[in-house]
Amino acid sequence: MAGQRCPLSLPGSALFACIVLLLLSSYTASSPILTAHEDNDFLECISFNAMDTKLPVYTPNTTSYTSILESKIQNLRFSSPDAAATPNNKPRFIVTPTHESHVQVVVVCSIKHDLQIRIRSGGHDFEGLSYRSYVPFVLMDLFNLRAIDVNIEDGSAWVEAGATLGEVYYRIAEKSPVHGFPAGKAPTIGVGGHISGAGHGTLLRKYGTAADNIIDARLVDVKGKFLNRETMGEDLFWAIRGGGAASFGVVLAWKIKLVAVPPTVTVSTFERTYEEGATDLVYKWQTVATHEVPEELNIEVDISVRNKNDASTTGRLGKTIVATHRIMYLGRSKKLMQLMENKFAELGMEEKDCMEMSWIESVVYFAQFPDGMVPLERLLSRESELKITFKVKSDFVTKPMSKTTLEGIWKMLEENEFVLSMVPWGGRVSAIPENEIAFPHRDGNLYMIGYLAIWDDNETTEEQEKYLVQLREMYDRMTPFVSKSPRAAYFIYRDLDLGQNTISDASVHSSGCASWGKQYFKSNCLKLMKVKSNVDPDNFFSDEQTILAIHESNPVEEHGALVDS
Repeated sequence: MAGQRCPLSLPGSALFACIVLLLLSSYTASSPILTAHEDNDFLECISFNAMDTKLPVYTPNTTSYTSILESKIQNLRFSSPDAAATPNNKPRFIVTPTHESHVQVVVVCSIKHDLQIRIRSGGHDFEGLSYRSYVPFVLMDLFNLRAIDVNIEDGSAWVEAGATLGEVYYRIAEKSPVHGFPAGKAPTIGVGGHISGAGHGTLLRKYGTAADNIIDARLVDVKGKFLNRETMGEDLFWAIRGGGAASFGVVLAWKIKLVAVPPTVTVSTFERTYEEGATDLVYKWQTVATHEVPEELNIEVDISVRNKNDASTTGRLGKTIVATHRIMYLGRSKKLMQLMENKFAELGMEEKDCMEMSWIESVVYFAQFPDGMVPLERLLSRESELKITFKVKSDFVTKPMSKTTLEGIWKMLEENEFVLSMVPWGGRVSAIPENEIAFPHRDGNLYMIGYLAIWDDNETTEEQEKYLVQLREMYDRMTPFVSKSPRAAYFIYRDLDLGQNTISDASVHSSGCASWGKQYFKSNCLKLMKVKSNVDPDNFFSDEQTILAIHESNPVEEHGALVDS
């Protein structure tokens, strides 16, 4: 079919079939790795098949290539000269689709020319896997696909994958002050990856994760087909909710279920130092905040270290531990005070510590903009207010830690000055069965821990490595106090220390679930592999931690109930 072109007069379905047939007619699984002189072939493929719609493509020789690449790198660890110097870390091409049909063209052209695809909506992947790779690749940045269509009458909204959480929240509030959506706190996070990984926020205990509130989705699969919930089938729809959609295709848009929020919510943030009883408070928080207060109340705790010169009192080793409580209550302050006095009086909360506001104002409040409470329109900004250099790890806690254990953790923090983020479970997120969607972390968990190491972006490679080693040592020392068999981890807090696919893994099938897959997805991992085998058997959609298809010599039936729907 060389030299042929699809007539634009063809009906939509026939035109689609013609494009895919032309693009794949010369593709074979043994095609050679792309070399530099073949770049033009890929560009011609894009230009030829985008037809009368212009698909923006940028190469390293394009003036705006670097600015587009770096604009969404949220972790400066991956924009340093050392990171940039890693072979193939930078994309061979950046494409910025302006129409959903462009995504289809990029997928089939990339397959034809043996280019991996990395999909970026907001750039908040903690390990930078949405914009870097060790093999030749195309970065598909979806920031142009960010339409939001809110339908208050049926309580839903269609949200394109390139939209940010801030844009989604703002557009919902534009239509109704008593509707919201349960997702993350950072407004520049892209919805594409966040929802597919089961993002969480202040409404977690009331409504579960973002992925728990998805009604439908539009996706382009490895064959270049447009799919929705009906045409993709329930297995694939199950997998992309919490299982990381980038393993299965390119999500174009999510249909989200709006949730009810009251006209007035109450928020509060205040600190307690080690000398003010932080250990006793966190000890009690472990059960009160997770199982004894109603699901309308969310109390997150951040544990950090402060030098004695900045603290109200002198701490051990010249430092003190600070427990920062971030409270969100779906109701008025008077009712919140009654709850706190009955369940958590030790916290010493007073009415003056509370602020009443609308739900959308609480979104701004918890976004923690550097200049405090800003106009709501700031949520529409796609530029991050603060970019840092960091590494994150995660754990789930199933039994309360003793005060002695907490004291030991404080000592580790004082030695390394990391930040611990503690997110309470319970309520709706725990009530949903483990296999309802791909996200498995439900009943039995008290709370989730995020370990955060931050350093200056001008640190030397040796100094950065020191922080990474110290964080890994702390993670190892926490082993006795967290979940086991497997030691669970949160997929959105991506952590390559847990293990990763090698370059060769993507060209073969796996006979079992990788250790990191079990940590992220528990028993759901094998069902994810079954879905992968059905929709992307050659592992085209792959990165260092994507689900791999099951080996043909180890049929899925042998895995028994673990892969059953």
